[in-house]
Amino acid sequence: RPLASICNFTTIRVVDFRPLLTMTKLTSAVLATLAATSAAFAPQQTGVKTTALNAKGFEEVGGVPFDPLSLAKLGTGESFDTFPNMFPNEQYLKESEIKHGRQAMLAWTGIWATHQGGLGLGLSFPGFPNEPDWTKALGTFAAEQPVFFGVILLLICLAEGESVGHSGDNFRGKSTKTPGDLNFDYLGLKKKLSPEKYERYQRVEIKNGRAAMIAMASLFAYESIPGSVPIMDILN
Repeated sequence: RPLASICNFTTIRVVDFRPLLTMTKLTSAVLATLAATSAAFAPQQTGVKTTALNAKGFEEVGGVPFDPLSLAKLGTGESFDTFPNMFPNEQYLKESEIKHGRQAMLAWTGIWATHQGGLGLGLSFPGFPNEPDWTKALGTFAAEQPVFFGVILLLICLAEGESVGHSGDNFRGKSTKTPGDLNFDYLGLKKKLSPEKYERYQRVEIKNGRAAMIAMASLFAYESIPGSVPIMDILN
């Protein structure tokens, strides 16, 4: 009976190890994440040959690109890179520069040809909207000519899709195609020109594309902030 009395009044405590196991798993997960992050910040070794941006367009400065922040090296592992394939390779950057330069040249030419007053030519197509303000021209055209506007959007989608498909996996630097070369040479100029003259035209295209991008940026800045581009006031 004394033993039974002891058993009746003694509380047996059972330790629950589940919270401890949970904390252990969480700690392991955190340590694994830290290790993976450290490995991501380590310099990456890549066996893919990248395309140098100093091939064309920087001859006046000794062929060295103006890249004080080393943005062109983010996708190569030579500079700061948070995660693999987070930043584009040099191939993608060069393809984008050429494409946006071409778009800016077309845009600048369109505004110059249709602008009324100043140095604008004031051209227009008979039967289509004639909007003197280039910032409202697209909206006016889309509202009054929705069919033609839809056709233009379709052509843009086709051209963009073909461009992306043709460029290959240049985001990771694995494309085997020349940036900017869409194999669209219906006049056969590449066959008619010497390699030296063809390379010169490539340099001219890049430089004029850069100038056009700056020009378009100045137009948007001038329309948004009057007086921000003094030369525009001089040219009326």
